[in-house]
Amino acid sequence: MGRGRLSGRGSMWRLQPAGSSALRGAWARISARAGTETMERAVVRCVPSEPKLSLSFALADGSHKHMQRDQSEPLGRALSRIATNALKGHAKAAARKGRRAAGAEPAGTAASPAEPVVKLYYREEAVGDDVLNVDAWQDGAVLQIGDVKYKVERNPPAVTELQLPRYIMAGFPVCPKLGLEFGEPASSVFRWYREARPGAAGGGVAAAGAPIAHASGANPVPAAPPPDGDAPASEEPGASSAGPVWVEVGGAHERVFTPSNADIGLRLKLRCTPGNGQRLGPSRELESAGPVEAGPGACTFDQRHMYTKRVSGDALLRAVTYNVLADVYAHTEHSRAVLYPYCAPYALGLDYRLNLLQKELSGYSADVLCLQEVDRSVFHDSLAPALDAFGLQGLFRLKQHQHEGLATFFRRDKFRLLAQHDIAYHQALATDPVHGPLLEQLARYPQARDRVLQRSSALQVSILQSTKDPSKKICVANTHLYWHPRGGHIRLIQMAVALTHLNHVTQDLYPGVPVLFCGDFNSTPSTGMYTFVSTGSVSEDHEDWASNGEEERCNMSLSHPFRLKSACGEPAYTNYVGGFHGCLDYIFIDFTALEVEQVIPMPSHEEVTTHQALPSVSHPSDHIALICDLKWK
Repeated sequence: MGRGRLSGRGSMWRLQPAGSSALRGAWARISARAGTETMERAVVRCVPSEPKLSLSFALADGSHKHMQRDQSEPLGRALSRIATNALKGHAKAAARKGRRAAGAEPAGTAASPAEPVVKLYYREEAVGDDVLNVDAWQDGAVLQIGDVKYKVERNPPAVTELQLPRYIMAGFPVCPKLGLEFGEPASSVFRWYREARPGAAGGGVAAAGAPIAHASGANPVPAAPPPDGDAPASEEPGASSAGPVWVEVGGAHERVFTPSNADIGLRLKLRCTPGNGQRLGPSRELESAGPVEAGPGACTFDQRHMYTKRVSGDALLRAVTYNVLADVYAHTEHSRAVLYPYCAPYALGLDYRLNLLQKELSGYSADVLCLQEVDRSVFHDSLAPALDAFGLQGLFRLKQHQHEGLATFFRRDKFRLLAQHDIAYHQALATDPVHGPLLEQLARYPQARDRVLQRSSALQVSILQSTKDPSKKICVANTHLYWHPRGGHIRLIQMAVALTHLNHVTQDLYPGVPVLFCGDFNSTPSTGMYTFVSTGSVSEDHEDWASNGEEERCNMSLSHPFRLKSACGEPAYTNYVGGFHGCLDYIFIDFTALEVEQVIPMPSHEEVTTHQALPSVSHPSDHIALICDLKWK
């Protein structure tokens, strides 16, 4: 095939067709079809902080083009590249048509169509080829390629990321991970589809008159162009329609979708059209990797959800604390063989447990949710996007040299974040002058001091302000203390650091703000740590100072100024595994400012032990969440 020639004058670039009659015929058919179609869209992404802009559009032959051009480049060069791409695309389309046609017309018998043009207009005037790209590609401009016109949309809402969980179960909410640019989820449009069962939708007609879509029914403009900027997403116009038939789920127009038992064995598809309240951007579609699986039946948290169906009123604050069992600890051979041998291996898998966790956490309708043992990837890829769909904003604190940490979530329409004052215990103790007196005491006990300084435990501190009453603020603290059974003296020291830090935050930085202190404290009610927190002091002769033997005995007297109590009392256990059960988790509240409205009942002992211990096929962690409704005094 001969090579076309490019000629330019002003901001117009003409495509000189090569001698092929097939190519001329393709242009003729494209031009004829273009007159009957609505204007296409050309999406331009142009951000001041980036040197290049991107341009995405679909040629009339069905192929997609994605280009990246320097913002400082003259428009004429960009139009020249568009002309080159268009010529190549239509040449390929003509070649395909020629190969498929039986008895194609002899070369040279078809009349040549008018020379296609590539041109950019703004307010019905041609844009000069010396205008820079950053100024030329304005919202509302019109790009013309041949007889096809494209409306330019500059920085429309765009989907930058869309992911579905790898494991989907009936009765459990599907919370897609969603990334948007120039848009927000609340203004976006979501459509859910299920795969039609074989024979249920013959001839393109869905059961009960529901609308259908083929797998290739939408060909959206990708939000992120490839690095080379010019590779088409698909050179095949229309692609194949032999894929599965999709039936739109009636009424499923929310970001979160809960499949039913009728969906078991079928795959799901989500179509997201991003919006910003003023306009909609290009849609993105995503199919689930596998079919919907059957759920486990009754779960330990089902009855608790009966008490937490609705978000608490403006005068109340629902607090939840929960050690969710990090995947780095659950999904190991040691866990399967030694720690949790009674738990089915698939139920220890992260994908399975995430289904349970997301349903459990979303069903608590929490205002403040404090989680421990949260894997970094689980927070960013699963929990944060899932809980965001339920109105919760998340904060994460990674433990030093670890893959898991602390996560605090708060309800956006009830609270706004004023500040964060997180610390790592060992760093704060060693470097913050406010802990000087404690460090001086520890100088007499170097073995204990060194062990504290080697631990990676952290304290997450968030100052929240009520969106309804700005005079109401609260200091939410979240921690996970050292775990070792013989580490009672370490936990005492860590708690001394925590309370000293919280006193600094609530007296020096935000005077008078009450404390809500949640976490896995790895301490039963009989320990020195619990006595220290709930009474305000611990004596130097408490037995926990010698929890690891006489060599590490500390013999220190500690005190703090807070008046704290356990809002959920002292349950028989919050941790129930094969070899141990006891109360290790608490929600401590400043009872001078907060009082308990109600405590959500714990699961029954029968529910907890249905599968011997925790975790199980019906419970995702070895701990049990604590939940209570609080109100300001």
